[in-house]
Amino acid sequence: VSDYLVEPFDALDLIRVISELYGKPGSVPLGRIIAVYGAKGGVGASMVAHHLAWSIATNLDMATVLADFDLPFGTAGLDFNQDPLQGLAEAAFSSDRLDGNMLDRLMTKCADKLSLLAAPATLAREYDFDQDAFDGMVDLLRASAPAVVLDIPHMWTGWTKRLLLGADEVVLVAEPDLGNLRNVKNLLDLLGPARANDAKAKLVMNRVAIPKRPEIEVKEFATGVSVTPSLIIPFDSKSFGTAANNGQMVAEVAGGARFGAMFESLARQLVGRPDMQKVTKISLIDSLKSTKLPFSFAKKA
Repeated sequence: VSDYLVEPFDALDLIRVISELYGKPGSVPLGRIIAVYGAKGGVGASMVAHHLAWSIATNLDMATVLADFDLPFGTAGLDFNQDPLQGLAEAAFSSDRLDGNMLDRLMTKCADKLSLLAAPATLAREYDFDQDAFDGMVDLLRASAPAVVLDIPHMWTGWTKRLLLGADEVVLVAEPDLGNLRNVKNLLDLLGPARANDAKAKLVMNRVAIPKRPEIEVKEFATGVSVTPSLIIPFDSKSFGTAANNGQMVAEVAGGARFGAMFESLARQLVGRPDMQKVTKISLIDSLKSTKLPFSFAKKA
């Protein structure tokens, strides 16, 4: 017995004690599960998931796993210029014998700190699963890396709902139109009560300001769903199109550096790694404001 509770206690007391067990020296580390889901099909949720995983691994120097759950049509292999023979499907259909060693063999190394559990992207078989089919796999992924990004396809089944509810962080991707607004609101209404003690879902607005397309203003969209977007990605067909066709991330192509910085900002929010340069700058300014200094010096600072 590592610890015990004396009644009366509530759910949060139980969670706190269990969490503390994993924070002790020598305990098995637990990775953070980040689920990315599109409010509608084709809004770029997979693109966000892939860039987010790459940014966590590359910019934040954290071992990261990207799991592509869009088994028949997944694009993670294409986006990282990989063509693995095995991946998530083999893990899913071998759940009775799946362990850490087998999972490690099924992953493909995309970068120094990034591993990919790819989708087969074939229609050779059907992919019908029970709602708890991926529980064991997610537990193994959580133990394999500090950050795990789940690219969840736009469908509503028992297992997609379970992955969203069980994730540590949920990222909803939407475009600024009425259908997306309705779907985001419905998702937030479902996720909020079901994840009452978890982090609130983050909202990413993608393909904003497409020329000549009527759009809902981002500010109005945010008001309608009562969530401030964590990231707003402006439309840039050239940068993202070039990256996709080359099997690269947008930060690796000409003109993509600013988008790379955007994804790094989102990555820091999700893994709890603030930009220390910004924090230091803000702290310095705050301390100067609270200190009685000669006016000329304070103004220069």
